[in-house]
Amino acid sequence: MKKIFVLTGEPSGDKLASKVIAQLQNSRSDLEYLSVGGEHLKSLGIKSIYDLKEITYLGFTRVLLNVFKIKSKINETVNEVIKFKPDILLTIDSPDFTLRVAKKVKRRDPSIKTIHFVAPQVWVWRERRLKQLKLFLDHVLLLFPFEKEYFDKEGIQSTITGHPLLEEQEKGKVDTSQIIKDNKKIFSIYSGSRLSEINILTPILFEFVKKMNDKYKDLFFVFHSTSEYVQLIKNLLLKEGLKNCDAIADEKTKSHILKSSMFAVAKSGTISLEICNNKIPSIIIYKMGMINFFIVKLLVKVKFANIINIASGKEIIPELLQSHCNPTKIYNTVNNLLNNKQELEEQVRESQEIVKKFRTGKSAEIACSVIKNYL
Repeated sequence: MKKIFVLTGEPSGDKLASKVIAQLQNSRSDLEYLSVGGEHLKSLGIKSIYDLKEITYLGFTRVLLNVFKIKSKINETVNEVIKFKPDILLTIDSPDFTLRVAKKVKRRDPSIKTIHFVAPQVWVWRERRLKQLKLFLDHVLLLFPFEKEYFDKEGIQSTITGHPLLEEQEKGKVDTSQIIKDNKKIFSIYSGSRLSEINILTPILFEFVKKMNDKYKDLFFVFHSTSEYVQLIKNLLLKEGLKNCDAIADEKTKSHILKSSMFAVAKSGTISLEICNNKIPSIIIYKMGMINFFIVKLLVKVKFANIINIASGKEIIPELLQSHCNPTKIYNTVNNLLNNKQELEEQVRESQEIVKKFRTGKSAEIACSVIKNYL
């Protein structure tokens, strides 16, 4: 029996991995899996060697403060991969963790094929890192067409899959009557999947909601979270006395809520693509510690944080980062957009043009085909 070790580093990678593994499970029943994964891979019956949250860290300073623990976790993971002896090590995103593991695994057992899904953002920074990747990666699966030229230049095998989260989702009825009542208009809010993000962004977002409530009386705010942190957000909402808010974790419910939303406020990340894919107008927010921010500013070579804006070369979706990520600025930006129908429609139209370039319609199938070629 052939074996695949699936290595993720955070919830978004776990979700992406599950799309591909589900496709593999449908096409081949003779594969054995082991992983470092979360709830999505678990739902497919795949065991994780430890809890994903043990390696989920935010920001450079937090990594530095936990450097010995992270190094220990990398070595532990490498040992488990070698012990499992898979035919393929499939690493997904989180390059600072997953690629360090892949490099060590390849060094100890060159017979293990290494495939990485979601290329390191060499178009943002670390372009020199490509020469290192060539030494231990057999294949890279790319989400975006514009990435391929970088890997071709270095002679690294790569395949454009498109983004799995942009595929058509299964339609089905979801009862949201216990969440949304009195025919309120829905606002989707994404404060992040990491505790550190939640701790930084929720206080800002709560104050934003209060400002919105002062003007708008027909809105209901839904915080999209993970099963791990949904109760935490519910408790924080209760403490703040925000009655026209709730938090959800169920994936089908989240998908339905997003599709029914009139607007979304989201932390910078993959979720922005899902929002745009559902033709929902939005803004992007993010805030990190000052030390982290200055390090990023020194390294980053692109003007924008959001992939839609990066791909288009202009700010289609407003980005409120760092000092601009405050309740007043968020409120003013959202309020201005809500009062400008033409601008809202233009944002959706332009973002759709970009999303279409990222969508193949068969991303999981393409990724699955590449993986099977290495078995």
